[in-house]
Amino acid sequence: MDFDYSPKTKELQARLQKFMDEHIYPSEAAYHAEITANTAAGKRWTPLQTIENLKPKAQAAGLWNLFLPVDSAEASGYHGAGLTNQEYAPLAEIMGRVLWSSEVFNCSAPDTGNMETIARYGSEENKARWLKPLLEGKIRSAFAMTEPDVASSDATNIATRIERQGDEYVINGRKWWISGAGDPRCAIYITMGKTDPEAPRHSQQSMVLVPADTKGITVVRPLNVFGYDDAPHGHMEILFENVRVPVSNILLGEGRGFEIAQGRLGPGRIHHCMRLIGLAERALELMCKRASSRIAFGKPVAAQTVTQERIAEARCKIDMARLLTLKAAWMMDMGGNKFAKNEIAMIKVVAPSMACEVIDWAMQVHGGGGMCDDFPLAYSYTAARTLRFADGPDEVHRNAIAKLELGKYAVNPKPVEMPITRGC
Repeated sequence: MDFDYSPKTKELQARLQKFMDEHIYPSEAAYHAEITANTAAGKRWTPLQTIENLKPKAQAAGLWNLFLPVDSAEASGYHGAGLTNQEYAPLAEIMGRVLWSSEVFNCSAPDTGNMETIARYGSEENKARWLKPLLEGKIRSAFAMTEPDVASSDATNIATRIERQGDEYVINGRKWWISGAGDPRCAIYITMGKTDPEAPRHSQQSMVLVPADTKGITVVRPLNVFGYDDAPHGHMEILFENVRVPVSNILLGEGRGFEIAQGRLGPGRIHHCMRLIGLAERALELMCKRASSRIAFGKPVAAQTVTQERIAEARCKIDMARLLTLKAAWMMDMGGNKFAKNEIAMIKVVAPSMACEVIDWAMQVHGGGGMCDDFPLAYSYTAARTLRFADGPDEVHRNAIAKLELGKYAVNPKPVEMPITRGC
């Protein structure tokens, strides 16, 4: 394994870092000021012009749709940067340093996973209707999987019904934590539910494309995360009542929802983990600067042994998480998601926990400042802590890792699938 970045990646890294320095970091104050102004005006669920004004600049700089992998580009007929998972990973890390910056480059969740899903599994008609405007940044999307009435950490529990009636599917169910559904530009939901409750356990679920303006859809409420509502993106609870869509809106075919989820979640976990590594890197940077500038008990906070220990530990943990994530990305490129299933599960445990710990230490060094939005740490912590649930709780991934490890020593080992799970 060679973890030196490719010349293509190095060149994109330099351009992306330059863009962050020139446009993203200087816009952070304007971003927060706009949110405050929108709140005061009662317009929380309004697209932020701070982000919208930067999108044309990112496109002009050739930093648009960087996530779109080679196979999805070929399948869709549209082209991003054509990077492998390993090549894209360090770019996700750079974007992850500022929580909202990925949207500027049209590389934010859940749109990236949804675009890849439609590119790989959608019909030509659906690609033209939904994928093209998503790649152009004209609309946004959501992924409707998690439900409040069942433990969605086991995705076979998902109870939303998708029943065929003639040339239509009729959808009934309740979803929550549907990220992105609060954005008024959210035009399409990829929705998972049961088409055949009597089928084998992993063949009951299907995925369909549901336009957000379809009759019978009610956005019940926005859910907040540690006091943040994440407007205008939002994490919504949604009710589907006799929602009808054409049969042609099904992805890949009935009973193939888990197959699609396997293809969708692997790259998404790489993206999430690398963004978390970027978030942790920035927290460490802020921690070092703050510790060097603050005097307590007659000497800089940086001179305190406990601070030095935490800085050293943070450096070690960030680098370990990065190397493990890059290994997972490389293995996915070499052999696909199943080949890398153990490493994908491991990074999903390691990266969020590492980020939570590093950000927590940085908050501690910042004292009272670490608790408020004068610094990005409190909001960063909520994002990192949330990702110990999103794409599956730690416990589910640990179980999968343990089963794979135990299987090495079993007389008749049983296959272990990568968990399809959303948490909550």
